[in-house]
Amino acid sequence: MTEAVAVELDAQYRQLREECGLLDRSGRGKLLLRGPEAAEYLQGQLTNDIEALAGGEGCYAALLDRKGHMQADMRVLNVSAIPFAEASAEENSAAIWVDTEADALAATRRHLEMYKVGREVEVEDVSEARGLLSLIGPRSAELSGAPPLPEHFCEEVAVNGVECLAVGTAFGIDLIVAAEESDGLRAFLGAAGAVEVSPAAVEILRIERGTPRFGAEMDSSTMPAEAGIVEAAVNFEKGCYIGQETVARLHYRGKPNRRLRGLRLSAEARPGTALRAGEKEVGTLGSSCVSPIHGPIALAILRREAEPGSELSVGEDGVTAQVVDLPFG
Repeated sequence: MTEAVAVELDAQYRQLREECGLLDRSGRGKLLLRGPEAAEYLQGQLTNDIEALAGGEGCYAALLDRKGHMQADMRVLNVSAIPFAEASAEENSAAIWVDTEADALAATRRHLEMYKVGREVEVEDVSEARGLLSLIGPRSAELSGAPPLPEHFCEEVAVNGVECLAVGTAFGIDLIVAAEESDGLRAFLGAAGAVEVSPAAVEILRIERGTPRFGAEMDSSTMPAEAGIVEAAVNFEKGCYIGQETVARLHYRGKPNRRLRGLRLSAEARPGTALRAGEKEVGTLGSSCVSPIHGPIALAILRREAEPGSELSVGEDGVTAQVVDLPFG
């Protein structure tokens, strides 16, 4: 990382921590499921309790294969009777919003289309029709005009006359808006004090918090317990869903062979680099960054024997890593 890049990232990081940053995340995959059986249908496909969500409530969930491996993770919102963007209240009388990583959209959509046969539910890809602007930082609610919202809760708001769906996040407020309104809204928010930031700056916050990302730490070989997302994404009281037996057995009767861990690095290192304890490979480096507070840090899913306090070698260049608990403190 050059000195100029480091200085710019440090300024953006301070903006995110102290004021409000703006990141356009419209590239996420977005689906809208409509119909009287939409919630019941997702209840049998995803790991969390979708039927328990009242209008305006949401949750984090995962889509698994039959062996309990992740195919995608996602945010799920009950937007029933919320006429955001061009949809009417009647059209959204029974509607569920799903957004996921762009790389997981195709698999998610294919799965949900395949298994809805015979159900009164329609799956619509609204990825191009909806923009998504993330306000991140302590002034997020103030600049969005939305009340502070719990994570995954949502309500309709008007920002400078633009109808949006405001969604609470771990770091602020997301605004979901009709795509044609996105640029104008972004300009208004920028003028109001939301400074545009880079994905790399926002990644520092995610890594510090110890939140795994599908396509980085998690992939189609990962189980929820290995990624440390069971508490947030899995409900053990609901009925059956695809992959449930494996997830429940691992939770109640066993321990995962791998766990998400934090790493304090002696120097910067590239994602995908092999991690070794002695001569044994125990994982590969996931996301990494240079935190203005913590220095070089990273996330990785490691074999069980790489416990907090262990020291690992990173690749072949003499870089080392100390394994730590999450979040970084």
